Amino acid sequence: MTRGLIERLLRPLAFQLGILIQEMQPDIATATLPRFGNTPRNVRIDFPRRLVNPERIFLGDGVWLGPGSLLIALHRYPAAPMQNPERPPLEQQQFHSRIVIGNRVTATGDLQIAAHREITVEDDVMFATNVNLTDGLHGYETAQEPYKYQPIFKIAPIVIRRGCWIGQNVVVMPGVTIGEHSIVGANSVVTRSLPARCIAVGAPARVVHQWDEATGAWVATDAVLERRV
Repeated sequence: MTRGLIERLLRPLAFQLGILIQEMQPDIATATLPRFGNTPRNVRIDFPRRLVNPERIFLGDGVWLGPGSLLIALHRYPAAPMQNPERPPLEQQQFHSRIVIGNRVTATGDLQIAAHREITVEDDVMFATNVNLTDGLHGYETAQEPYKYQPIFKIAPIVIRRGCWIGQNVVVMPGVTIGEHSIVGANSVVTRSLPARCIAVGAPARVVHQWDEATGAWVATDAVLERRV
């Protein structure tokens, strides 16, 4: 039997095996989840994923995070790759961090959450692809030292209130609270807290629309200000 004939016979089997593996991935992903800080129900975090210190991560029920998710609750810095090999090691920073994610939170994929103190995502928040929430920054107090070797600083909690929609490629900076039922547009960098029921876009993000309870509609920010004056 020639090699070509063997390949033709095996190709349909390989195709069916690939379909079977793909269909089983969600079940495998769920079955291999680590033990978190609580015991959530009906949680799915697709492969590939990276979950660091899951005992410091608390999930609500019905959470569904797409592939490429990275959830890190740090407890010390720096690790070996972040230490300058030409100098004595820095004194390690110690963190008592937590990540708290509410019920029915969803993310399309590539969600990155890195907590040094606490990051809270309330119920029914929707993340698009490639969103970054980090509650601390690499130090840049001097330009004489590579930034990866400087201590983490400006650590402040992040809160995403319930019902928000966070668009693709959004970055949320330390100390930010995003009010409930707000929308952050794609490619925005949120450097300051946002009120409830607003639409914010840009880098840095600014509020461009606000929900008007009187009319039951979104209105431009300037119109809201004029009405209040």
